[in-house]
Amino acid sequence: MIERTSQSKKGVSFMAIEAWLMDDSNEDPRLSHRRNPNESVSLDQLAELGVLYWKLNPTIYENDQELTKIRQDRGYNYMDLLDLCPEKVENYEQKLKNFYTEHIHQDEEIRYCLEGSGYFDVRDKDDRWIRILIKAGDLIILPAGIYHRFTLDPSNYVKLMRLFKGEPVWTAYNRPQEDNPARKEYIKGLTEKFGVPLAAH
Repeated sequence: MIERTSQSKKGVSFMAIEAWLMDDSNEDPRLSHRRNPNESVSLDQLAELGVLYWKLNPTIYENDQELTKIRQDRGYNYMDLLDLCPEKVENYEQKLKNFYTEHIHQDEEIRYCLEGSGYFDVRDKDDRWIRILIKAGDLIILPAGIYHRFTLDPSNYVKLMRLFKGEPVWTAYNRPQEDNPARKEYIKGLTEKFGVPLAAH
């Protein structure tokens, strides 16, 4: 489940994930894009959108019993590692542009940050962008059907573990996708959970 407090494991200090409402600037997407004043978004607010979060110890990911339990409980039998940086990815700028195009998936998106940092942006129920900063130790799950995008921060480096149920399918469906079954199911889930229809845009 979501961890709401900072914790210490074997002398390593970890802080809970940070998220905020984005401003409307068209500047470099790798900047933080905080509003002035900053408007923080809590873990509970992310959970209301179906976004799940765990704080783990990235230095022991190969033998982490907590990670193993998450994978077993949720059926994540596929795993690979991705180094995302200009030196290791062909057509880096184009790929980053693709990641930053608003889209959905028909399955959960599971990412565990082992090194570096980056941003996942998700739409809230009012269609505003929430920016989520992920750093080493952050494991985040985005539900199928949620509009989202990803970019790096100015460090231009992140090492991610990608998890998946069954055979991996990385297909992105760019917005609009209101008739996509995964999108419909996502909106239905929000409506049933909170009793307020999510406005179509």
